[in-house]
Amino acid sequence: MKLEEMQRIKQWLVAHQREHPVEYHIWDAMLTLWLAGWVGWLPAFTFDALWAAPLLAVSMSAPTLYVAWRMREHRLRRLRCDWLCAR
Repeated sequence: MKLEEMQRIKQWLVAHQREHPVEYHIWDAMLTLWLAGWVGWLPAFTFDALWAAPLLAVSMSAPTLYVAWRMREHRLRRLRCDWLCAR
């Protein structure tokens, strides 16, 4: 997922925070995981903690996985996702 796409979603959620507080906090958690995934590589290699590599890779993919899941649920009409359509 491109940084611009993540920024667009964040901006939409900030603008609609009162109507969608849970989505806002979930997206913040996804961004936190993404950042932790990127930042965690240096300590993992420095301290020879290669067991952390799969966790870091999943963390880096958290926003992409979340958006893919939301798109699927929206398409199946199980969950409405307003920020998907706001481009």
